[in-house]
Amino acid sequence: MKFTKDHEWVKLDGDVATVGISKHAADQLGDVVFVEVPEVAKTVGKGDSFAVVESVKAASDVYAPVSGEVVEANEALSGAPETVNADAEGEGWFAKIKVSDASQIEGLMDRAAYDAFLATL
Repeated sequence: MKFTKDHEWVKLDGDVATVGISKHAADQLGDVVFVEVPEVAKTVGKGDSFAVVESVKAASDVYAPVSGEVVEANEALSGAPETVNADAEGEGWFAKIKVSDASQIEGLMDRAAYDAFLATL
């Protein structure tokens, strides 16, 4: 699993990246009440806003950590947004993206680097 400074995570399986927000981000948001996942077949660029998560505290954009095409969206979140709080780095994933440039993964942080980054906040 890799992480961005915007608190998204990526898990690569072949050329498909599963993307969500980190447990830290979910904890900071508080109770998630709404999730808008991207449309399947949508093309996203690295850094593009591609989903929205709303909590009792705030609404936040979720940014694509890699470029590619959305091949699956976690539609279950529309009926159960609290899944993001319960299992942010598992069942609370937002979308699966067919990666167009695998080298973008290399620029992301591993768990140890992400934990060190969190310690600076």
